[in-house]
Amino acid sequence: METIFVLLPVALLIAGIALAMFVWAVRTGQYDDLETPAVRMLFDDEPPRETPRDAPGEPTHPSDAAPTRSDHP
Repeated sequence: METIFVLLPVALLIAGIALAMFVWAVRTGQYDDLETPAVRMLFDDEPPRETPRDAPGEPTHPSDAAPTRSDHP
């Protein structure tokens, strides 16, 4: 019976510390992203290369070009 007077407060103290650590972890954002770390190794390390740009004044897509006489009957 005497040991319960020692073990019960010790158990409550340990549970309170664990709860405080959990609340601290949630507030600091430790549980914000659970998916990305698991697939981070699949991401490429190098950024994608930029495509060469067209000369100024040229349309970027053929449909953006002005229609010519041959386009209309």
